[in-house]
Amino acid sequence: MQQRKILITSALPYANGPIHVGHLVEYIQTDIWARFQRLRGHSCYYVCADDAHGTPIMLRAADEDIKPEELIARFLEAHQRDFADFHIAFDNYHTTHSGENRQLCESIYHTLDAAGHIHRRNINQAFDTTRKMFLPDRYIRGCCPCCNAEDQYGDCCQSCGATYSPAELKNAISALSGTPPVERESEHYFFDLPAFTEVLRKWLDSGQLQDEVANKLREWFAVGLKEWDISRDAPYFGFRIPDTDDKFFYVWLDAPIGYLASFMELCRRRGLNFDEYFQPDSTAELYHFIGKDIIYFHGLFWPAILRAANYRMPTAIYAHGFLTVNEQKMSKSRGTLITARRYLEHLDPEYLRYYFACRLDAGIGDLDLNLEDFTLRVNADLVGKLVNIASRSAVFIDRHFAGQLADQLHDEALFAEFAGAADAIATAYEQREYAQVTRRVMELADRANRYIDQHKPWQLARREADAGLQAIATMALNCYRQLVVYLKPVLPMLAGRSETFLGIPELQWEHAQQPLLGHSISKFKPLLQRVDAARVQRILTPEHPAEPEAAMISIKDFEKLDLRVARIRQAEYVEGADRLLRLHLDTGTGERQVLAGIRSAYTPEQLHERLVILVANLAPRKTRFGVSAGMVLAAGDGKGIFLLAPDADAQPGMQVR
Repeated sequence: MQQRKILITSALPYANGPIHVGHLVEYIQTDIWARFQRLRGHSCYYVCADDAHGTPIMLRAADEDIKPEELIARFLEAHQRDFADFHIAFDNYHTTHSGENRQLCESIYHTLDAAGHIHRRNINQAFDTTRKMFLPDRYIRGCCPCCNAEDQYGDCCQSCGATYSPAELKNAISALSGTPPVERESEHYFFDLPAFTEVLRKWLDSGQLQDEVANKLREWFAVGLKEWDISRDAPYFGFRIPDTDDKFFYVWLDAPIGYLASFMELCRRRGLNFDEYFQPDSTAELYHFIGKDIIYFHGLFWPAILRAANYRMPTAIYAHGFLTVNEQKMSKSRGTLITARRYLEHLDPEYLRYYFACRLDAGIGDLDLNLEDFTLRVNADLVGKLVNIASRSAVFIDRHFAGQLADQLHDEALFAEFAGAADAIATAYEQREYAQVTRRVMELADRANRYIDQHKPWQLARREADAGLQAIATMALNCYRQLVVYLKPVLPMLAGRSETFLGIPELQWEHAQQPLLGHSISKFKPLLQRVDAARVQRILTPEHPAEPEAAMISIKDFEKLDLRVARIRQAEYVEGADRLLRLHLDTGTGERQVLAGIRSAYTPEQLHERLVILVANLAPRKTRFGVSAGMVLAAGDGKGIFLLAPDADAQPGMQVR
């Protein structure tokens, strides 16, 4: 078999939140395929990275009063830890906020620009005058122009599914400040996607995409491809476009280039030849595993960018569906948004790897994590069938033959039957039909257990050192070893424990064709535990349960608070702070400065001369934005902030009773 050169990627997780089990569908699917290719002896690299740019990251960092670099570093560490604990074997995991990615983005941009594929023109955009920034469509909310549903995004309606421009949204407001946006003109940079119409038509007809995906992408050609806006205005967290002061590469330009950047870093570390994989005439294979929600970017924009920049196009793109939990969309409020870390607190990661494998095929249909079925399948298949073969056979080799396997197979036809399944199982792996793999392996496991039941080694064990007993137990353990080879891409840790138990080097695919005879094995120890249904249910507990009611306080405790009426004489924005306003208060006896986290609800102009209630005896607090000498009282429901105020005829200095 000729060795293949393969490079595999998964879509980049966004550096703005934790990994959850829905994400893991993709990374487990990809990892299984990469492990299978390595098990077959091919040269296979699997790279990924955190997607670290864009408006949401910039805004979240501002909300936390930290730099975006601090935020993405925190999630990079957390993501890598979660992936490692689920045994996702990346050869390199990087970040799009890297020197390699900046270098490649600028190089690709210059190539596209020099070839005439970058066009510049002015466009009108929604602008938030309070936050002083242009708004992405998702940060504009309003009434759907088609069905009148309230609180819909600026680009599509979650109620009726209609798509539209933000200008068509009724009663539009900024999701950041709550104020109506205005239109402002700005110069933007566009990639000439229409110039690659014929290239992309051939790409879709090449068979390198799933039929459902190719057919969906062909819909874009019915209305004609349009130029793709690859720029965003400051403020924006990302890479600045060369020779500009306030223009940045759109995150969806630099994110897929992150695949190349991650591999480039791997090449530098290991001395690999980057060009061998990405030059136009490369014979290496390049595969992208992605969710079906991002096929437009990967199936049209990305291959066109690669062709325009004189890089090779992907060998294939493999899309998959979404995950539901007990047939419900994942939801934090319902407790079905299960993070990777929460799962790991209660369950073995290989249970989930196996269950996903049982449900995955080469299509883009959604799959359901049914927790009852999950429990039954893990216990029945992995414990009741697979590991049971080893546990019920090894005891006889240990007790009666000092851990020594027989020198000959008891049933050569049975071994040949198991060995003969290798090609069909390999084909199923190659085609990403993992459900076929697990089904075929469990059929063989049933066959091995029937063999044991048929020959009843427990009866032979009554005769001391019966040669037939040794041969039968050896045969069963060889069947187990073959099945472990076939499932090693899915269950790498179980395979590792089995290699230790059997006292053998790392299993390779061809070992399923070679019996293990005349060999000493270790004393059997449990290889996998049954899954407890109660532990499974614990992963559904909401991650942020309702806080318990506050402890009761006495009237004496309450009397310690000095609540006073104050008047806001001046309010101003706090430079560098996204949530704060600086309030200058008239307390009736003097003036105080208070830093209040109410910027999302009020502008300075709205607060002039407004009465508020001040906690006057709160110890001053020093922050990097100055000293805050007290606190103004406000109410909130998670959707808005509302200052508490006395009647209009109250005067500064009055005590609140």
